[in-house]
Amino acid sequence: MSTTEHRTAAAPPARTPFGTLPDGTGVDRWTLARGGLRLAVLTYGGIVQSLEVPDREGRLANVSLGFDHLAPYASGGASPYFGALIGRYGNRIDGGRFTLDGREHRLPVNSGEHSLHGGNTGFDRRLWDITPFDGPLGTGLTLRRTSPDCEERYPGTLEVRVDYTLTDGGAFRIDYTATTDAPTLVNLTSHTYFNLGGEGSGSVEDHELRLAASRYTPVGPTLIPTGELAPVQGTPFDFTDPAGKPIGRDLRTGHEQLRYAQGYDHNLVLDAGASEEPRYAATLRDPRSGRVMELATTEPGVQLYSGNFLDGSLVGSSGRAYRQGDAVCLETQHFPDSPNRPGFPSTVLRPGETYRSTTVHTFTTA
Repeated sequence: MSTTEHRTAAAPPARTPFGTLPDGTGVDRWTLARGGLRLAVLTYGGIVQSLEVPDREGRLANVSLGFDHLAPYASGGASPYFGALIGRYGNRIDGGRFTLDGREHRLPVNSGEHSLHGGNTGFDRRLWDITPFDGPLGTGLTLRRTSPDCEERYPGTLEVRVDYTLTDGGAFRIDYTATTDAPTLVNLTSHTYFNLGGEGSGSVEDHELRLAASRYTPVGPTLIPTGELAPVQGTPFDFTDPAGKPIGRDLRTGHEQLRYAQGYDHNLVLDAGASEEPRYAATLRDPRSGRVMELATTEPGVQLYSGNFLDGSLVGSSGRAYRQGDAVCLETQHFPDSPNRPGFPSTVLRPGETYRSTTVHTFTTA
């Protein structure tokens, strides 16, 4: 685990080459620093390649899993979405099928019999145009791309903008907007794998998590929601204690839902629901380093994923192998398979409407 012995000074965005894709296209890395944080983002996949955060002693460490070179990100599925922007649809769609305005659409299936995270070549495997900015909220990067009609068989041309902002208050903010020229689905998220002890430092099972979610969406054996909004009380999905609960406390209870997913890979229904302004969703705390991340979002759900399929075959930027439980994802989102679940919040976007979503990660120490 690489650390820096002092808090980072503010630095404007800077661009450097990060490698070349097999077709000869160059990929750049943008870096910036503000509010004690340092962020590195790739033009490939909009990937958060590194997010450095101070511990209680002021020492910086990268708290986001990822690689120090391009090849594993672009090697045909070797990277499990480390740090990537996810779209057009984050999470699973049952059978890769949905019906919109009476017409059935069939998507590529890339997770068993289902479509996951936008299909075979989702937003995580596309190039983004990046421009820096300095605005009222802080210093940041604007990422843009046009997703053409029928890309991964989704209808409509989608114009997407994502702003990554570092604030003076020690927050990493993500603002998503999108418009379409035909009815379509949109459910964007960020797939950052967090380890507040530092990338490569080992398990996060002792990280303490609080979630403002008194319900969750149970899944069947292939991880598609049943449609039920079930109470978390009395289950391993209860993270409502204000003091937080160690992520690993209930992982090995034998609960059927945990067996289906080989750990946590479930949508938690946030009590605040969807909102126009970010509302409190979660707190993640590492007792050893003292790092604390508070999450606020406009989304109605958050996917809790405990890195179940990290098997030691991937070596991160620290030079250490990633194993099961070495990170946790908190993917703010609308619910999985919403297009096939009329009782879930809608993910339909129509011409003349603007999709908007915001998630704020605020870092402190305790």
